Amino acid sequence: MAKPKKQPRPKAITPKGFRDYFGQEVTQRTEMLRAIADVYHRYGFDALESSAVETVEALGKFLPDVDRPNEGVFAWQEVDENDKGDWMALRYDLTAPLARVYAQHRNDLPTPYRRYAMGPVWRNEKPGPGRYRQFYQCDADTVGTASMAADAEICAMLSDTLETVGIPRGDYLVRVNNRKVLNGLIKDMFSSESDVSEELVAGILRTADKFDKVGVEGVKQLLTKGREDASGAFIEGLFLTSLQADRVIEFLLAKADSDEETLRNLRAVVGGSSEGREGVAELVAISELLQAQGYNSEQISIDPSVVRGLGYYTGPVYEAELTFEIFDEKGRKRQFGSVAGGGRYDDLVKRFTGQEVPATGISIGVDRLLAALREKGRISAQATGPVVVTVMDRDRMADYQAMVAELRNAGIRAEVYLGNPKNFGNQLKYADKRNSPIAVIEGGDEKAGGIVQIKDLILGAKIAESATLEEWKERPSQFEVPRDDLVAKVREILDSQD
Repeated sequence: MAKPKKQPRPKAITPKGFRDYFGQEVTQRTEMLRAIADVYHRYGFDALESSAVETVEALGKFLPDVDRPNEGVFAWQEVDENDKGDWMALRYDLTAPLARVYAQHRNDLPTPYRRYAMGPVWRNEKPGPGRYRQFYQCDADTVGTASMAADAEICAMLSDTLETVGIPRGDYLVRVNNRKVLNGLIKDMFSSESDVSEELVAGILRTADKFDKVGVEGVKQLLTKGREDASGAFIEGLFLTSLQADRVIEFLLAKADSDEETLRNLRAVVGGSSEGREGVAELVAISELLQAQGYNSEQISIDPSVVRGLGYYTGPVYEAELTFEIFDEKGRKRQFGSVAGGGRYDDLVKRFTGQEVPATGISIGVDRLLAALREKGRISAQATGPVVVTVMDRDRMADYQAMVAELRNAGIRAEVYLGNPKNFGNQLKYADKRNSPIAVIEGGDEKAGGIVQIKDLILGAKIAESATLEEWKERPSQFEVPRDDLVAKVREILDSQD
């Protein structure tokens, strides 16, 4: 009789394109999102937590037009008794779910509806360095008003958010443009609107969106005959004429020293296009509203080079760029780049209701913003752990739990060591691994004398690194205090470590 084949153990590996987040990262993200939520709440926005799963039909505009719609998203088909059913998918972003929620609940929601949402999204795309298939987004949107005051408010709120979380003024810029300006320019470039297909407009928008990466010459090549990329692969161009490509370049270079001058340049660029002139007028309105609130061009600025590649934007678009320099993996200096983007999308809810519902909003890349705060030193590379109460006598666990309860009730993060207490050195190694600031020690002698030993682990580590014996004696890192003074002394040491 054949011996049954042994079932192999599963591999303990993270799925490709995903990652695990541990205590410090989760805490930092939670604290940053709480600070962002405070700003959004102050502006009158309400929280919304929608389902992580949507029907593919609801996500439609965001998906490729394929028979099996699981390219770009993680999707599956519900199976009924006829082996057919709805296609479902993990949400691709937080905007499509908002359009569905508003269409479904619009009779119960105020108009305009102002909401913010925070949470993970999933994209079934090829992973790469720093590019994951699951990541966090943080959105704020206003649905139900066409007023440019809503767009100006989103830009102002984004500026306030960046400063609140720790990006100082001068290290960021919210850049604003309007899709209508470029759309009008494109239509004005051709003798007949029938010559302008949706595919061509989308191609020009995608190419213009690469301006920051490939520069003037690169954009012109992509608009005309095509270009060879860094890998040597040839990218076919859009075959515009040289004159048409020059008009797009002129638009992208219309940025001037002041918003007023930039707007004058844009008026000249759009020529006779009524849509283009409407876009410029909307930018004027946004600029005036922001100035009235006290924002200047060092915080929020009109910039025609902001295009945003997604096709669903219908008016103003905006992007938050961090302007300070960092070093890349090859040691080269570069600007940190974009951490947020958004714009007006007046057609998304219409897919559900048949009626146009104006909307505008912003999405912050949470992981990107966290990385920026680490670069600026606004959050520490290593989180401080809890105070560790060591266990010298396992039969006296109630005493140690009483200590830790006192510390917690005083608002101090603390824990009792719950491993094998036999080896005291292992307890201190545990505290070190937890990055604990303090260890509390109470053996039998200390208990009899009504005292506790409090060890400053941060100071002790610094002394051990460089101090001489004499300096070590002069700067003790362990203190003997009355048991009743436990909380006061621990707080004193923690305050000195800040």
